[in-house]
Amino acid sequence: MSQTPRADLKPNTPDYENIPLVKATGFREYDARWVLEKEINLLGIQALGLGLGTYIHEIGQRPRVVVGHDFRSYSLSVKQALTLGLIQAGCEVLDIGLALSPMAYFAQFALDAPCVAMVTASHNENGWTGVKMGAKAPLTFGPDEIGRLKEIVLGGQGVERDGGKLVRIENFRDHYIQEVAGKVKLSRPIKVIAACGNGTAGAFAPDALRAMGAEVVEMDCELDWTFPKYNPNPEDHEMLVEMSKAVKAQGADVCLGFDGDGDRCGVVDDTGEEIFADKIGLMLARDLSALHPNATFVVDVKSTGLYKTDEVLKANGAETVYWKTGHSYIKRKTAELGALAGFEKSGHFFFNAPIGRGYDDGIVAAAAILQMLDRNPGKKLSELRKALPVAHTSLTMSPHCPDEQKYEVLERIVAEYERLGAEGGSILGRRIVEVITVNGARVHLEDGSWVLVRASSNKPELVVVVESLRSEDDMRALFREEIKPRLARHPEIGAFNQEI
Repeated sequence: MSQTPRADLKPNTPDYENIPLVKATGFREYDARWVLEKEINLLGIQALGLGLGTYIHEIGQRPRVVVGHDFRSYSLSVKQALTLGLIQAGCEVLDIGLALSPMAYFAQFALDAPCVAMVTASHNENGWTGVKMGAKAPLTFGPDEIGRLKEIVLGGQGVERDGGKLVRIENFRDHYIQEVAGKVKLSRPIKVIAACGNGTAGAFAPDALRAMGAEVVEMDCELDWTFPKYNPNPEDHEMLVEMSKAVKAQGADVCLGFDGDGDRCGVVDDTGEEIFADKIGLMLARDLSALHPNATFVVDVKSTGLYKTDEVLKANGAETVYWKTGHSYIKRKTAELGALAGFEKSGHFFFNAPIGRGYDDGIVAAAAILQMLDRNPGKKLSELRKALPVAHTSLTMSPHCPDEQKYEVLERIVAEYERLGAEGGSILGRRIVEVITVNGARVHLEDGSWVLVRASSNKPELVVVVESLRSEDDMRALFREEIKPRLARHPEIGAFNQEI
């Protein structure tokens, strides 16, 4: 048995230098993430590697693991500690060096390695570290796998085995760029701003986009782990504002923003308008369903209801399945259904063959967007956006609800909506046509409008979104006259953090 980690160690003490520090809170639903030195030390990372290797053996998987690291001042050290633990566990470790998460996922296919452990804190602020893991390409761990890994690590159940070794894979970057760009040949020079926030994608995305035939303007692509301007997160307002300014200043066709580990892509059109991932997904679904009739798409429950009502998708025989929010869930459902693509509102895009390999890759998503533009030479991206039906969607609202109570409270709310729907009930004069309960309650109304209540995966909050296909005023009414009073009847739920 391995050494049992502790959660109460302090730096600058003898115990901190000899005992693994691992706080249980770092094990999330579909990855692991900690503040380095405060919540986990390098010995704790080594214990994580030993635990992961032990789990790989436990499930009978071949112990051949790809590792890579993002660009932070400490990520290489974290990867080395993780590698040491994997070798202790008897794993063959294939180190691809500085990498994007999708580059590590691709390496599973290219290097015949069923397992992956990518050291990245994604878009989190400096100080954070983490590991994205998988043991069956293209899938990454979900709650069950993370839960068992947590038991092994925190319980000191890691098993040391002989036979571990390290293999350094040289020049894998070029192999990856050929993978994402090799099948894309634009017929015209689309002007693209590549926004990387000084994160890891700056070492990959500009060259990949140029290899596709795009005219690339680099924006904050120099690697700088201090992130001097803003965190590389294309969901954050600060980065989006700069992307919008750049598009207008450069007269570009599009600005594509990549997060810290390159598995997400954010989009700003030629007018400087942000296009949320679910709307970009709908535009891509329209484009791709014309090429692949009767295709299936998977989207998360926070995404626009237009997928259900869109006449172009209907004409192309497309089917849309709403599923649980979270990149691991959408990835798994996309694989399970053999869907052509899956879209998660935070900016994760999953494409199966012939477009991709099923995992989330921001550069593959960027390629799909550029090919969509290439197939519509007479139209700007803003025109394709404006061709969508209008939907009035609220921001995500997150009223407080204690972690210990939120799921039980949500169960009561879900039961209320299921009962209302079964009784032929209505909301603001519109009949309920469907209550989707895969992730909370998403209640569809007969005019295509909907409301959503679900539990946050990692915070003591509920998550609320409403969308109206009628007007902004109707969207506000759905919130103020339906959601707000319904949730107010549950005393465990706190006040909303914002109004609409």
